[in-house]
Amino acid sequence: MATIGFIGLGNMGGPMAANLVRAGHTVKGCDLQAALLEAAAKNGVTVVATAADAARDSDIVITMLPAGKFVTSVYREQIVGAARKGALLIDSSTIDMDSAREAHRLAGEKGLLSLDAPVSGGVGGAAAGTLTFMVGGTEAAFALGKPILEAMGRQRTSVFGKHTISFRSKIIFFKDSGTQLILKRKTSIFLRIQG
Repeated sequence: MATIGFIGLGNMGGPMAANLVRAGHTVKGCDLQAALLEAAAKNGVTVVATAADAARDSDIVITMLPAGKFVTSVYREQIVGAARKGALLIDSSTIDMDSAREAHRLAGEKGLLSLDAPVSGGVGGAAAGTLTFMVGGTEAAFALGKPILEAMGRQRTSVFGKHTISFRSKIIFFKDSGTQLILKRKTSIFLRIQG
């Protein structure tokens, strides 16, 4: 079982962290809102004061934050400096591709593996552990992250190889709900052309 730092314990992150605890992982959680920390603690998450504390000595660090500026800021100011060499950083926030690229760059500069892994499934899927992850990153990073992602999502998890390619997948996936079933099958072909 892994030690996981989880930053962002809101409507999505809180249930995701709880499912990791249920799967047997040790989870250190951080959030700016006291009520969210209290709820996480009731679900077995070890509450820590800062994102750096969550990242320190963790095998995996997951961020689930509301905007790209928060992801890049916490990576730059706290996570990459505290995480041990070889740790895997997974960002499951739905953010802009420039911010995702910057997060990957910051991780790589410090010798850290990274995945962008935005989700679909909403709050209900987060609570039920049935999220779908659209994953961008290297095969090595995906191999480390796959068991962690599977503890939070029972739906198909896809790896597209190139950093940030998962965000293109999510854009396509949600562009027209009437054609979702077709797009699920065609997305990987499109991404190979675009990537």
